[in-house]
Amino acid sequence: MKKMSIAEALREAIREEMVRDERVFCIGEDIGITGGFGGAFTVTLGLSDQFGHERILDTPISESGFIGIAIGAAMAGMRPIADFEYGDFAFCAMDQLVNNMSKLRYMSGGKVKLPMVVRVPVGATRRGAQHAQSIESYFFHVPGIKIACPSTAYDAKGLLKTAVRDDNPVMVFEHKKLYGAKGARKVEGAMDVEQEIPDEEYLIPFGKAEVKKEGKDVTIVATLRMVYESLAAAAVLEKEGISAEVIDPRTLIPFDWECVMDSVKKTGRLLIVHEDNYTGGWGAEIAASVAEKAFDYLDAPIKRVCAPDIPVPYSPPMEDFYIPSAEKIVKAIKEII
Repeated sequence: MKKMSIAEALREAIREEMVRDERVFCIGEDIGITGGFGGAFTVTLGLSDQFGHERILDTPISESGFIGIAIGAAMAGMRPIADFEYGDFAFCAMDQLVNNMSKLRYMSGGKVKLPMVVRVPVGATRRGAQHAQSIESYFFHVPGIKIACPSTAYDAKGLLKTAVRDDNPVMVFEHKKLYGAKGARKVEGAMDVEQEIPDEEYLIPFGKAEVKKEGKDVTIVATLRMVYESLAAAAVLEKEGISAEVIDPRTLIPFDWECVMDSVKKTGRLLIVHEDNYTGGWGAEIAASVAEKAFDYLDAPIKRVCAPDIPVPYSPPMEDFYIPSAEKIVKAIKEII
C-alpha cells in the first residue's frame, strides 16, 4: 500500500499503462518540459525522464491541433492520453472533440476504433471565469464519449487505467482542488484527500457507482469536489436526526441508474449536487429520468444544488458564494424533509 494524492495516483496509472502497453503515450502542453512542473498540475511530472519525449509529447499551444493528432493516432492503433492544462481550453478543440472524436467510430460502422483518453481539469480555484468552469455537462450531451469523474485517489487510478484500455474515447474530469495539498503546483484551498493505494494492479469498471454513506431519509448524488461537500452536509444532518445517503456515480457515462433508483425508492427524496451551472447541467437529466421512472416513489420534489447561471467570479468572496457548499446542501435537504 502507498499513500497517494489524486495527482500521484493519476501519474502512477499513466506510468503503469505506459509500461504495460507501448502504444500508450501522452500529448499536451508543458507535460514533459525538463525542469517543468509536469503539466499544469504535476500529473506527468518525471514521466519524460522515464519514457522519453517521444512518448511524453510537448506541443505548441494548440488544443485543436494536439487533439487532432491524438484522434489520428488512436485511429492508427495507438492509445493516446491527451492533457488539457485547463478544462476551459477544451472549447478551442470542440470541433475535434464533438465532430471527430465522438463520431468516427459510429460513422465507420465500428470499423474504426478510437481508444483515446482526454484528461480535463475542472472547478473553481481563484482563477477567474476562463480558468474555472465545470464543463462535464457539455460532453454529457454528446453521444459516443464516456465520462469519468474520480473524487478519490483510488478511483482516479482505477478509472484512468480502465479508460486507457477502452476502445472508445473517454474524457476524465478531475477537480483541481482535489489533486493534492502538497507539491510545487499546489492549488490555493486544495484539499488533502490522500488515500492508501494497493500495490497490486486493479481496475474500476465504468457504470458502477459507490455509496459513500448509507442513509434512509434522502439520497444525495454528487461528483468530484461536491462529494466532500455532500458528506460534510450529511454529517451535520445526522446530528439533527436526518439520515442522508451519499452516492458518487464515479462515471456519468455510463451512469449507474440501478444504484440511484434503488436509493431513491428507499429514501423517497433526491438531491443532486454539482459545481456546474444550474440550467442544463447533468443533474437536470438525472432529475428528469428519476421523475420519469420512479415518480411514484418520491415523497417530495427533486432538488438541485448547483452553481448559479453566471460566469465564475474572480473575487474570492464571490467565488465562495458561487460554489455549492455543505451549508447550501443542508438548507436544500431541510426544505424537502
